[in-house]
Amino acid sequence: MKDATTVEQQALLARYQAALRATDGLIEAAYAPGGTSHAEIRSRAEHRMGRGRSLLADLGNPYEGIPVVHIGGTSGKGSTSVLLGAILAAAGLRTGLHTSPYLQVATEKLQLNGRLIAADRFAAIVDEVMAAAGHWSRRHGERLTYGELWIGIVGLFYRSEQVDIAVLEVGAGGRFDLTNVVSPVLSVVTSVGLDHLLTLGGTIEEIAWHKAGIIKPGAPLVTAVADPRALPAMYDEAAKTGSPVIRVIQDETFAIQSSSADGVCWHELGPGGQQFQTRMPGRFQAINAATAVAAARELAALGYAISDQAMTDGIRTGRIQGRAEYVQHEPLVLLDGAHNPQKIAALAADLPVLLPVSDGGERIAVLGMLDAKSHVEAVDALIPHLGTMVITSPHVLAKEGFAAHDLADLARQRGFTGRLVIEPEPRRAVEQALALARPNDAVVVTGSLYLLGNVRGEWQPNDEIVLAQTPWPRPEAASHWS
Repeated sequence: MKDATTVEQQALLARYQAALRATDGLIEAAYAPGGTSHAEIRSRAEHRMGRGRSLLADLGNPYEGIPVVHIGGTSGKGSTSVLLGAILAAAGLRTGLHTSPYLQVATEKLQLNGRLIAADRFAAIVDEVMAAAGHWSRRHGERLTYGELWIGIVGLFYRSEQVDIAVLEVGAGGRFDLTNVVSPVLSVVTSVGLDHLLTLGGTIEEIAWHKAGIIKPGAPLVTAVADPRALPAMYDEAAKTGSPVIRVIQDETFAIQSSSADGVCWHELGPGGQQFQTRMPGRFQAINAATAVAAARELAALGYAISDQAMTDGIRTGRIQGRAEYVQHEPLVLLDGAHNPQKIAALAADLPVLLPVSDGGERIAVLGMLDAKSHVEAVDALIPHLGTMVITSPHVLAKEGFAAHDLADLARQRGFTGRLVIEPEPRRAVEQALALARPNDAVVVTGSLYLLGNVRGEWQPNDEIVLAQTPWPRPEAASHWS
C-alpha cells in the first residue's frame, strides 16, 4: 500500500494532468482558417485579440489595477523576464511572472517570487477559466483557443495572488500577441531578429513594427535593440505614445569583464555604475542582465522601492532552465534552446567557453528544429565547432518538426564532414550522443525549446517539477553552481 504522502502527491498530479489536458486540448482547435497574406493574418489576429478581451471582461478584467512590465523581443526576453522578476522579488515585492512557452510543465508559466504555482491552484484557476470559456462559447457560437484561454489564466493568477507587480513575457511578435491586452507601466524590447517570418514578415523592419506594438502611452521603453534597421520602429512608436526611450548598449551603457562556465561578470558604465555577476553562463546573458537592471532602475524612478542591493542579488540568483544550462558533468552536457539565427549564432560563439574540450575531445550536438525555422543559418553557425551531430526532430502539439533526414542532408550540403547520426526520437538521440561521448567529449542539445522539453526530464523529471514547484527539483543535476 502506498503511503499517505504518495497518495496525496498522486492526487495532485492527477489534478494537474486533467487541467493540462483541458488546456492542451484547445491547441488543436481550428481557428479562423484562411489565407496567409499579411492583411489576412492581421485581420485574424485582431479578431482573436478581441475574443481575448471579451473573455477577460467575463472574468472581471483581472489585469485592472495590476502594474505590469511587458517584455518582448526576438531573443533574450525569457532570460530578461526571469532576471527582472528575481530583482523585484529581492526588493521585497510580491512578483508574478509569466514566461512562454513552458519547457516541461505548464506550471512554469505561472510563478510567484520564483516559485511555480501549486498543482491544485493551477487546476482551480484552469477550471474557473474553462467554465467562463464555456459560457462565452455558448453565447458567441465559437470555441476559444489555447492562447485566449491562457491570457485569462495568467490574469486570474496575478489577481488571486494579489501581486504587487507582474512581469509578462510576450509569446510571439507583440502588436497582435494576446498578451498585448495589458496597459503596462513599463515596456521592454530586448532585440529584433528574423523569426516567425510567416506571421511577422520577412524583414527586420516589419518584425520591428510588431515588436514596437507593446509600447503604450506614457509608459517608458527600455530596449537593447541594436540593429539600425529596427530602431526607427521603436522611436516612431515611442514618439506616437509619448514614451521615453532608455537604451541598453554594450560598451556604451555596460561592459563585459569576464565570461566562464559559471556565469558572466559585467558592470555598468558611467558614474556610480555597479558590477554584477550572473549565475547564467554565456556572454549573451550579459545584455539580458543589463536590460533587466535598466528596467529595474526605471521602475525605481517610477517610485518602486528597488535598491542597488536588490539588483545585485536578483542578477546573482536569477536563472532560467534550458538556456545554457548544465545538466550533467561526466560527460559535460549543456542544454540550450536556441532556435533562431540570432540565438544560435550567440550560442555558437560561446561554445569554446561553455563546452571546452581538450586532449583530443570533441563536441557532440544533438540538433533538432521546427519546420518553420531558418535551418541553414543554424547549421552554418554550429558546424565549425562540432565533431559529431546527432540529428533528431522535436515532438510538439500542432507544430511540425523539421524531418531529421532532411536536416542531416542539409548538414552535409553545408559542408559538415564529421560523424553524423540520425535518430528521429529525441530521447533516443540524447542516449546515442551520450553513448558516443568519450571522457574528454562534451554534448550540447540545441535547436528548439520544444526539443529541450522532450529530453530535460531525463535529469529533472516533470512530475517532480510539478510537486516541488521548481524547475530544479534535483539540484545536484542543475548546474556548476550546485
